[in-house]
Amino acid sequence: MTEKNHLQKVLSSKTLKSYKDKKLNSANFGDFSHSDYQVFLHLVSKLGGVDEFGKYLQPEQLQREHILTAKEFSEVFNCDIHNSYRMLHKSCKKLMKTSINLEKIELNEIWEINICSTAKYNKKEGRITVKFTDDIMPYLAQVRKKFVLYNLKEIANFGSLHTTRLYELIQEFKETGWMLKSVDQLRKIFAVGHNKFKLYGNFKAKILKPACQEINDQYDMDMRFEEIKEGRKVVAVKFLFKKTLVHKVTNRKTGIEKNVYVKPKARKGIKKKKESIPEVLEGQLSFDDLKNDPTSMKSVMSSLLTKFFPPKK
Repeated sequence: MTEKNHLQKVLSSKTLKSYKDKKLNSANFGDFSHSDYQVFLHLVSKLGGVDEFGKYLQPEQLQREHILTAKEFSEVFNCDIHNSYRMLHKSCKKLMKTSINLEKIELNEIWEINICSTAKYNKKEGRITVKFTDDIMPYLAQVRKKFVLYNLKEIANFGSLHTTRLYELIQEFKETGWMLKSVDQLRKIFAVGHNKFKLYGNFKAKILKPACQEINDQYDMDMRFEEIKEGRKVVAVKFLFKKTLVHKVTNRKTGIEKNVYVKPKARKGIKKKKESIPEVLEGQLSFDDLKNDPTSMKSVMSSLLTKFFPPKK
């Protein structure tokens, strides 16, 4: 029998979700670009699911090999389809040669774990096929209180890897409204080490402030941070943000109680990255301008009516 025949039937969520162990959520992903990380998250979202009884499946029960098409990636992350082909091709190579640095505090060790054992790019069909390694699967296990969960659409419009990583980090503390990380921890998570942005002031200006600003631009999060000092040196950063509200809801038929999470709302008017600017000649108004300006719309409609139904002399 093949490996597939041993696997239980997986009931997948209609909404793509990222499931990651908290340790993997804080891991160093080396020289991953933003698109590399998005491809990784999209592949991870294909692992998630429950069995026929609604229980999360264990690593050995999950399918390791998954296909991601350029069309799928384009639709989720709102990017041009042609760029999606290029991103998948590039990320396919990166996934194969990159190992994740994972700190095992309880063992006083740092582990290097390969992400996948095989990665294939099909140029004709515009898709990649990736098989996750046995070593990484336990960190993608869906164990309650051990993994971080969020919908991929929540991070789809972020333009920076640092923003995406910071947003992921605060999901672990979404019910508290605050998170404390040492500067050394943040440097490892954001993969900047001590050679890049050596001065904390540069690290703050280039990474922390822009990431917080982009989160606030897209969500009603009120994201900010406070610096913790030892003497004059900043050694840690405390992030503050609006809490995710938790409501307990009971299913009337089954009597089973579950938590419903209400996150800070996304701000209105956030344009998706793949939306193109309407072709409008200089001095003309776009249709969106007309919708927002009743006077202009009325003037245009009046001109059209006059053209097709000229006034009788």
